Amino acid sequence: MDYKDYYKILGVDPAASAQDIKKAYRRLARKHHPDLSKDTQSSARMAELNEANTVLSDPEKRAAYDQLGAQRAAGHEAHDGFRPPPHWDEEHAFHPNGGTDSEAYSDFFDQLFGRSAYARQTHARGQTPPDRKGRDHHAVIELDLEDSYRGTERSLQVRSATLDAQGQPHERTRELQVTIPKGVKEGQLIRLAGHGSPGLGHGTAGDLLLEVRFRPDPRWYAKDKDVYQHVAIAPWEAALGGPLEVRTLAGTLEVNVPAGWKKGRQLRLRGKGLPANPPGDMYLLLEIALPPASDEASRKAYEAFSQAFPSFNARNA
Repeated sequence: MDYKDYYKILGVDPAASAQDIKKAYRRLARKHHPDLSKDTQSSARMAELNEANTVLSDPEKRAAYDQLGAQRAAGHEAHDGFRPPPHWDEEHAFHPNGGTDSEAYSDFFDQLFGRSAYARQTHARGQTPPDRKGRDHHAVIELDLEDSYRGTERSLQVRSATLDAQGQPHERTRELQVTIPKGVKEGQLIRLAGHGSPGLGHGTAGDLLLEVRFRPDPRWYAKDKDVYQHVAIAPWEAALGGPLEVRTLAGTLEVNVPAGWKKGRQLRLRGKGLPANPPGDMYLLLEIALPPASDEASRKAYEAFSQAFPSFNARNA
């Protein structure tokens, strides 16, 4: 297990005041919040910031964490990674964090301050932990936009912890088959019940929440349940209009391009977006593709085209 440097995560000095820590957390949260940042790692970064703030903003947890840091600096860390020091359970008693079940905290946090630590402490004192549901875990699942059209299944390797009779956590890896429903949207959460952290006592396990993200694709993208697709058309198709066969996410469709090119023109196909009730729409973004002047015949064709429009000025179009 790796040691977490919470001061480094928040970018503050170990001697920082509570107010400094609060300001640093707010500044970084505004920068990395998934609703505000375009960074694909923003969710993971935000979870890391939340975990660091949970410890450093709590005087009791911070004092215990500083004690750990001092022991680590003195060379008391195991060669194969960080381990809680001996008798940690007897010296510290932390209750599970109320209201943080939706946070995806690290194994480091859980060993020292989370539910597994609390279970070990209560067991060491001969107490029975209260029944409490386990924390939910968050993860990101990347899909292609096509997956939302047809629905699919994905196989995931999930690492999770279980508690033994002494409250000791043991990590295990499981393979889950996840059903991706038709019409799933960017940012939607797919809930896998019972695949989060184990509960305390007779409490049920938490859930695993998979946040859907679509892989970037130069051909198309989605906004909510509407789909936008780039479609290249020839100059004569743009000018003269007419029927056009287009391969889309919804299948091969025949559309009618209006005569007379207009910059930014898009065709709306009702009900051809992501499956829903009602379904979204598809917007074909028409973009002119120019044939290359790669030989004598094509160059002469462009010269003739130029001569056919002597008064046309592209800069004024």
